[in-house]
Amino acid sequence: MQLIIFILVVFVPFVVPVSPIFTILVTMKSTFTLFFLITCFTITFSQKKQAYIIYNAKGKKTSYEKMIKKVADKEVVFIGELHNDPIAHWMEYEITNDLGGKKTLVLGAEMFEADNQTPLRQYITGEINAKKLDSTARLWKNYFTDYAPLVDLAKKNKWPFIATNIPRRYASQVARQGLESLDTLPGSVKSWIAPLPIEYDAELPGYKNMLKMMAGHGGPNLPKAQAIKDATMAHFILTNMKAGTQFIHYNGSYHSENHEGIIWYLKRKKPDLQYATITTLHQKDILTLSKENFNKAHFIICIDDNMTPTY
Repeated sequence: MQLIIFILVVFVPFVVPVSPIFTILVTMKSTFTLFFLITCFTITFSQKKQAYIIYNAKGKKTSYEKMIKKVADKEVVFIGELHNDPIAHWMEYEITNDLGGKKTLVLGAEMFEADNQTPLRQYITGEINAKKLDSTARLWKNYFTDYAPLVDLAKKNKWPFIATNIPRRYASQVARQGLESLDTLPGSVKSWIAPLPIEYDAELPGYKNMLKMMAGHGGPNLPKAQAIKDATMAHFILTNMKAGTQFIHYNGSYHSENHEGIIWYLKRKKPDLQYATITTLHQKDILTLSKENFNKAHFIICIDDNMTPTY
């Protein structure tokens, strides 16, 4: 009905003689048209199902533009992802691309282990192609869909990309045998790990919560394996930060949520570190951020928990 009235108001006066009623309608046309378009837009927008909403630490909705402005001047930006969430990966790319328009970046990621730094660097510099990278580095199964766009963005812009994580086999060793088991490793292997011995605080809420979530399975060494990952990623971020650049690090959200994990280790070495955290999480209802998710990061990308996973 609204569409019919709109057509009558806008077009009929130009094709038939103008009656008094049409004279009135034409006079009202501009105001009515504006009102009609606003109404249609409002109804259409309200009917759209939002995939995500961005919140600040206090649970207040904010915009993507405000988030970018707030993090743009930080030395390090952590993007905590849900590994199989397409919104998380899309946002990683968009944030990186937009921040890269403001300054030179250095990128780093949990998804690349330190002993794979050489083939990663060779790909960025053009010495090897994607096929060779795939055969010489231990790439995650979702690399080509979720991480290759970031690596290719770095290659295009000639940004360094740092493999920050401890090789998985040594993190697994810690999970089985404890941190002390790393002491006997040869020096060449230790170069892929944070300098030993690392500090370890078993009372950090994140590590305590790991044991609680696993109901004791894995024993006290489980959070130690997480800690050696956090310490190693912090080490390689710190050693690859460059004056005049911004370091963006991609990691599972648990590694940087609540300003713990990697950040705890970084601040032990650099207490004045200027950093920002962005995390992604799922909720059934994204229109209001649940209070338990307040303060998990400076910015929280709240995603519908029915989002189709990437794997």
